[in-house]
Amino acid sequence: MKLAASLLIVALLVLSGCGVTAWRAAQREAAAEAEYPPQGQFVTVDGLRVHAVVAGEGPDLVLIHGSSGNTRDFTFSFAERVKDDYRVIILDRPGLGYSDRLPKGSEGIFAQAAHLSQAAAKLGADKPIVLGQSLGGAVALAWALEHPAAALVTVSSPSHPWEGELPLLYKVNSSELGSALAVPLITAWVPYGYVEEQVAEVFEPQDMPDGYADYIAAPLTMRRESLRANARQRAGLKAEITEMQNRYGALTLPFELVHGDADTTVAYTIHAVPMASDAPTVNITRLPGIGHMPHQVATEAVIAAIDRAAARSGLRGDGK
Repeated sequence: MKLAASLLIVALLVLSGCGVTAWRAAQREAAAEAEYPPQGQFVTVDGLRVHAVVAGEGPDLVLIHGSSGNTRDFTFSFAERVKDDYRVIILDRPGLGYSDRLPKGSEGIFAQAAHLSQAAAKLGADKPIVLGQSLGGAVALAWALEHPAAALVTVSSPSHPWEGELPLLYKVNSSELGSALAVPLITAWVPYGYVEEQVAEVFEPQDMPDGYADYIAAPLTMRRESLRANARQRAGLKAEITEMQNRYGALTLPFELVHGDADTTVAYTIHAVPMASDAPTVNITRLPGIGHMPHQVATEAVIAAIDRAAARSGLRGDGK
């Protein structure tokens, strides 16, 4: 009887702890969404909402953010720099920012590309210039392979297989048990300062721009569904890229690739270098000493790549 009573007490404590965690996670999510509301509009694709920020005039330019990101990565300063020359369409990838998550099992880069291309078409961009940064660049590659695009620009994008296992955090969060138990704990209890420290490391060897950490909305990234979506997308990325690399020879559209050679998140030598021989139309811009975030710290080089892509595709005849 004493053992049974002890087990009952432990079970009640565990359930109580789970209840407190769920309550705190929900409170933090509500506070995050109140502090960082949607910046743009919504379109519906297959019954799911896609959040889009649209600004400017000119040829259509779709911007796709990277892992754990949202539209704010591009609205921080980049969109303001290009909206006078392009109609900029910034999309939240599925499950991140304010876009709904894709069904489980259909969350990879090809599914995302299909989903986002339909969203862009609903916004009037039937054949845009497509730019993706980091994991968003892999989505942009999948888009260019299977959906209409006038030109392709990748920035710090994974494109070829790499050595090493899936990082532990993604391995845990993408599993059934981790998704159910670890993810709510992270949402409820991990300080937002930890996320900001991780973002600062991604900028290295450059410094993170002043104000970026507050603007990027780390609390949105910490929501349960965003953590789950991000983990599942990251877990399947290497396998999809391994398969996709054999198709780059079929890319015939204008292709501009921008990559810093000091990028320790997505290595220049592993990803950018082999693309030179794999994709017949690629033009590679190597940025000496630049890390993983060229669109924030070497903005002019990224804009120049967009302008070249527009000129090569015939969308602009003035060198832009």
